[in-house]
Amino acid sequence: MTKVLVTGAKGMMGTDLCRILEERGYDVTATDIEEMDVRNRELVQETVEKIEPSTIYHLAALTNVDDCERKPDDSFLTNTIGTQNVALACRSVDATMVYISTISVFDGRKCGPYTEFDQPNPQSWYSRSKYQGELIVEKMLSKYYIARAGWMFGGGAEDKKFVAKMIDLASERDLLKVVDDKHGSPTYTADIASGVERITDTDLYGTYHMVNSGGYCSRYEFAQKILEYAHITTCELQPVSSAEFPLPAPRPNMEAARNYNLELRGFDWMQPWQSALQEYVETTLLVA
Repeated sequence: MTKVLVTGAKGMMGTDLCRILEERGYDVTATDIEEMDVRNRELVQETVEKIEPSTIYHLAALTNVDDCERKPDDSFLTNTIGTQNVALACRSVDATMVYISTISVFDGRKCGPYTEFDQPNPQSWYSRSKYQGELIVEKMLSKYYIARAGWMFGGGAEDKKFVAKMIDLASERDLLKVVDDKHGSPTYTADIASGVERITDTDLYGTYHMVNSGGYCSRYEFAQKILEYAHITTCELQPVSSAEFPLPAPRPNMEAARNYNLELRGFDWMQPWQSALQEYVETTLLVA
């Protein structure tokens, strides 16, 4: 069995990725901060040398954008230096590295979806720390895949993000205000997990956008679909400007992406976000 290692295995995407890898016959070592703190270079090196994986899927990161804005040192220590530690360990055992990054490495000033050939210009400390991680991976390794995700949803019972939050709030209230001036590409954790597993079989190293297809949407349009699929009709959604919800960290106005590198190679892997969202809400959240 092919040995692989997953960092951040207890997170939203990590849970789906470990399940998919095991279903496809891999010998999976699932690590989180308790088993392998990526900020500890010696521990990372020791763990990787002991396991000798052929591929390391690096998901471990600080992802709370506002917390990263308040504590940029923590953000760079985990998201940048932690990524360097994993890259060093990959190089020492000749392992392929798969690094999960974010579409928010762009500044959001474009009028449409970003491709892999647009120039990043991150605006928040979180996005800067993730982009610096990308640069480290590119400089240090020849065998790597960088997969950029959009508005991630998934996690089931552990979901504390936008989808589950909308369902919870809409079940309790008769009115919800949702911003309509921020646009992005929803990304189902199960779909991007499947995508990154498949891309590692190609040896087509490089950077890939992996968001669900079906076009992009505003947060308001996303919320409309969430309530539709959750069969909630008792809550009215009101579109508002993001100025009504000031946050510590800046968010790009345009955080949508096109899976251009996948498209050019004929890899039509990512289902429409609408069907992915419906599947997630109806088969996971509503039955939890």
